[in-house]
Amino acid sequence: MKAKVYKIETERLIIRCYKPQDALLLKKSIDESIEHLRPWMSWAKKEPGDIQAKLDRIRKCRGEFDLDIDYVFGIFNKNENMLIGSTGLHKRLDNNAREIGYWINVNHVKMGYATETVKALIKIGFQIEDLKRIQIKCAPNNHASQAIPKKLGFLHEATLKNRKLDPSGNFRDFIIWTMLKEDYLKSDLTEFGLTAFDIADHEIDC
Repeated sequence: MKAKVYKIETERLIIRCYKPQDALLLKKSIDESIEHLRPWMSWAKKEPGDIQAKLDRIRKCRGEFDLDIDYVFGIFNKNENMLIGSTGLHKRLDNNAREIGYWINVNHVKMGYATETVKALIKIGFQIEDLKRIQIKCAPNNHASQAIPKKLGFLHEATLKNRKLDPSGNFRDFIIWTMLKEDYLKSDLTEFGLTAFDIADHEIDC
């Protein structure tokens, strides 16, 4: 049975499954970033929500994580007293593929945190989860989001026309970026440094 990663430590970040005590940090980070997130994230249209809404969201994320339904992580600084953003290794595709999603707090953009996070999830996905394919999906006009798969060597596989509703309820295009395991193994992404931990905080080899 494969080990399930609950926490990842990189050079600057702790990327881990959410806990109920993160609700205040989640609310603060979202509240600071609402206008930054609304053009891209449908859920941001309902913000700002109260602390109970954040607790409910965290409970849902944690339950789905434990039940292997989906894997959502908070992105924290090393002291875990600041939520830099959120990410996921989402089970939206077939059993041998995952989709990486991410958002970063407006005060922490252009610092390389999203790239550092995606590098970590790529390594976890291919070396621990033994995935065959990882996908990133973004809007054509979200240039900051697109820059990450471009930089990391993902293939621009397709641009799908009028396939997804934007936060305003209008149909828009989206771009699919794909990386296969065989391409990952030929890249320098395999050298990215991280430490992975299971639910009991035991280190997992990767």
